[in-house]
Amino acid sequence: NIEYVGRTDHQVKVRGYRIELGEIEAVLAQHPAVAENVVVAREDQAGREQLVAYVVTGTREQPGVLELSNHLAASLPDYMVPAQVVFLDALPLTPNGKVDRAALPAPSGERPELESEFVAARDEVEQQLARIWADVLGLEKVGVHDNFFELGGDSILSIQVIARANQAGLRLSPRQLFQHPTVAGLASVAGRGPAVQAEQGLVEGPVPLTPIQRWFFEQEIPNRHHWNQSLLLEVTEPLDPVLIRRTVAALVQHHDALRLRFRQGPVGWEQVNAGVEGETPFVYYDLARHDDDEMRAFIEIKSAELQESLDIEEGPLLRVAYFDAGPERSGRLLFVVHHLAVDGVSWRVLLEDFQTAYAQISAGQPVQLPPKTTSFKYWAQRLENYAQSAEVREELAYWHALAERPARPLPVDFPGGENTEASAQSVNVELTEAETEALLRDVPAAYRTEINDVLLAALALAVGEWTGDTRVLVDLEGHGRADLFEDVYLSRTVGWFTTVYPVMLDLAGAQGIGEQVKAVKEQLRAVPRRGIGYGLLRYLSEDPQVQARMRAVPQAGIAFNYLGQFDQLAAMGGSADGAFGIAPEQRGPERDPGSLRYHLLEVNGGIMGGRLQMAWAYSANLHRRETVERVANAFVEALRRIIRHAQESDTPAFTASDFADFGWDAGDFAEILAELKDSMKEMADDLAEVRSDFAEMRSDFAEMRSDFAE
Repeated sequence: NIEYVGRTDHQVKVRGYRIELGEIEAVLAQHPAVAENVVVAREDQAGREQLVAYVVTGTREQPGVLELSNHLAASLPDYMVPAQVVFLDALPLTPNGKVDRAALPAPSGERPELESEFVAARDEVEQQLARIWADVLGLEKVGVHDNFFELGGDSILSIQVIARANQAGLRLSPRQLFQHPTVAGLASVAGRGPAVQAEQGLVEGPVPLTPIQRWFFEQEIPNRHHWNQSLLLEVTEPLDPVLIRRTVAALVQHHDALRLRFRQGPVGWEQVNAGVEGETPFVYYDLARHDDDEMRAFIEIKSAELQESLDIEEGPLLRVAYFDAGPERSGRLLFVVHHLAVDGVSWRVLLEDFQTAYAQISAGQPVQLPPKTTSFKYWAQRLENYAQSAEVREELAYWHALAERPARPLPVDFPGGENTEASAQSVNVELTEAETEALLRDVPAAYRTEINDVLLAALALAVGEWTGDTRVLVDLEGHGRADLFEDVYLSRTVGWFTTVYPVMLDLAGAQGIGEQVKAVKEQLRAVPRRGIGYGLLRYLSEDPQVQARMRAVPQAGIAFNYLGQFDQLAAMGGSADGAFGIAPEQRGPERDPGSLRYHLLEVNGGIMGGRLQMAWAYSANLHRRETVERVANAFVEALRRIIRHAQESDTPAFTASDFADFGWDAGDFAEILAELKDSMKEMADDLAEVRSDFAEMRSDFAEMRSDFAE
């Protein structure tokens, strides 16, 4: 039997870095006010490992934490500077005279001076950005050197960050956040982005159809008016229906996509931006005299009716309903919007603006919403022209290559079944709160990747186990607000911007979790311009041969869409008073039951209530429920293996894909890697000498302590 009692050299691992505590203690001992010190690694209240320094001073005037931190930072990297400093009258000792590390007191629960002084925002710009990050990410505080994506940020949340930064007067672009993913880095380029002038009045006139809209009109949908997205909210404080009506009218006037109209012309479907016309699309129901069961039934019946009430030709594309339950119960607020005019990012904008406008009207103020960003009309026009460029045409070879080695199709339990919306069912799976926290915080730092990459790696493992193939073809949905043009800025523009594009996830030759995650990550980074070119070439190219080649790309049997963190969406754009939440009632079918589904499986989800929740939609005419449950559970187990591997493994080496967002090619990466290897060899030689000297110093110091004891 071997009993492990610890390390004799006090080496620890914190946030992926191996740290020799003696090196920190040696530098700290060089400060003239420090008589004795010891540094340990211990968990904070949130369970995160952090460094804590315990200091006994040799002077009457105790040095400040900031002073000691700056002293350490002058000789050590940031990750070796303790997060907290605790001052003691004397270090606790064991009977044989050694420091009793187990007896060291825990730091107080208050935020230490070190964190607020050493890594906190240092100027107004950093303060603004730190507040925005904390609000969007749902954190109490954010340090200026914290990485946005390691904190759980994703591409959708990055749009919110940039939108709020621009509202605060900081001119930034989403691309800058990817290139400078810390508060300090982003603050250094704030104000240098191109100024974007957006039309603030009513936008009217013809609008070219975007690729995703053309995809919609290509599908077999008997009732195109009934293809919506919706949200049913529980309202804890009573609302005034008169004020709601005025608020909805303000939203329709401000957001041009809510006034889109679609008609079938001589050459196909066309869209136009209409002016403000007709009645405000709001209805009010007084349910104060209904009991709870009657109220639930009424809400579900009326919600289903409202889902069928939209009209893409004559309007409206939006319905809002308020179910007033009286002063003693929570009411309900229903939003129904046709998908042609809304997407996941748009919902966040609409709900924030609803809250803002309602508060302004309630206070007797005029409605003044944040300035518009680039109109959907202008974006569609720019896309139409961009689709004909040589730059986009260069992607043709990449997309056509997907047809050369097709993946094995998904198995079906009932061949020949009709894949209708009426037959659609769903299997829901989720992670625990602790697992979700690890997924958001630990995994991106360990693999230097985004949440979407990790989820798709788990998907490839689960589906590959089902099909018996290492290759899985997946249709990915992206938010579509690509940073393509310097004069276009879309963070607060409402509309359907979604991109859908196929990706081949191939795990052949990838051994172990680490290599499998890396393989998926690199395959996703290889997709040109995050997939927006696929729709441009297939639907907007004026070259018939290009369109024919794009239609030869095989159709994926599975669609995947990670929608980010929904807790803020449920709270109406971050409402701190908790006045809104997701209601428990059914809000009716969002799509006409007679419509045909495009994919065999649709995997959608995000973070809700602190948990990752993923819904696996399928057709009961094609698959047994137990089949889908087996694959969905395999997906969750694969995620858990990835999380455990990230927590147990050392931080992996950088690869070329880590630099893809910076526009560096393989040659650049090879040159940088060679320079890094040379530098690290020199550093290793220097470190060996320093360790040798330090060992001698420790030996001398031990003799001195022995002499002093005698």
